[in-house]
Amino acid sequence: MAQTLGIYIHIPFCVRKCRYCDFLSAPSDEETRQRYTDSLVREIRSWADVPGLPRVDTVFIGGGTPSVMDGKLLARIMEAVRETFRVREDAEISMEMNPGACEDSVYDFISGYLNRVSIGLQSSVGGELRFLGRIHSKDDFLRTYRRVRRCGLRNVNIDLMSGIPWQTVATWRDTLNFAAGVGPEHISAYSLIVEEGTEFGRMKARGQLTLPDEETEREMYYTTLERLNFFGFSRYEISNYARPGFECRHNVRYWVRKPYLGFGLGAASFYGHRRWRNTGDLERYLGVDFGADPGNWIPAAEEITPLSRQDEMEEFMFLGLRMMRGVSGERFQDAFGVSLESVYRNPLKRLERDGLISRGAGNVRLTARGIDVSNRVLAEFLLDDKEAPPSQGGIAKM
Repeated sequence: MAQTLGIYIHIPFCVRKCRYCDFLSAPSDEETRQRYTDSLVREIRSWADVPGLPRVDTVFIGGGTPSVMDGKLLARIMEAVRETFRVREDAEISMEMNPGACEDSVYDFISGYLNRVSIGLQSSVGGELRFLGRIHSKDDFLRTYRRVRRCGLRNVNIDLMSGIPWQTVATWRDTLNFAAGVGPEHISAYSLIVEEGTEFGRMKARGQLTLPDEETEREMYYTTLERLNFFGFSRYEISNYARPGFECRHNVRYWVRKPYLGFGLGAASFYGHRRWRNTGDLERYLGVDFGADPGNWIPAAEEITPLSRQDEMEEFMFLGLRMMRGVSGERFQDAFGVSLESVYRNPLKRLERDGLISRGAGNVRLTARGIDVSNRVLAEFLLDDKEAPPSQGGIAKM
């Protein structure tokens, strides 16, 4: 199968930063959003003359909250993508949106350009939403969801969050039942991670944050599996559930290491055995002259990391094991010219003996126990330099 390319577009603006959020986002005014769109379009178009780019089969507009933008600005961005890249007719084109942050023009954009949206609900419980710093209510979510459906979309994800301060198993079950009951095709159910630099991080440092204990978190975890299975969702990645055929193709791209280009403030890319990330400084990004050096297609990048063969083997395992189907021995052999067994014989034996992975049909998968201690499992796939054997079939393929 011919290689394809994904595109990620970062919109770093929001109405108000949530208390748990450590993403690159902040409030903005109309002039800033206009200037940012101008820079984003220039960055995208700077790739017009890059030779040999594969066809694009996924586009994901994330943030921040992309739906705070005027729909006409979002349309300009997508037109730049269409004019610069060869976008397949059946491409998955997604956008994140939040209830309470959508003007009429955004729905016009959705109708004209998208075939998938991801709506950030997080919780159906009013007190939990307010404590998270969300700007919407359960009813706001319902209005947004229904209007998206009226736009003709038949692929909708709902984002949910467990482990919220003072959340109980009962309120989490209520949220799961509510979200699944409205009939989305996909649900992402993440556990809160309190990050340094966030308001929650500062509250935790002061002893002002009461989080569910370990036993409650574990019960929430199994409640997620039971409730979403009941509603017909299958788990295909550690935190993601879908009805058959509605797995998020763009996110799967990350986990199976297919190439993607990221555009915008702080956006990450993976292409040509390199990873890089754009500057996170807004004024610097707005000042980049994307046409100054036609031979430099990443002038906004601050971190450029060439990947060694060993790096790519480790990534293959770390990312691929997030998927319920696991990692493919055949794909590993094809990518690196050596067998998975020859590189990871000892870790595979240890983890299988301990009941943390299973092997069958050429794949290696995490077991239920392995998912519970996934950080420990993934650490087993770090290689010493001497452990990565020389290639027998060329460099790793993208």
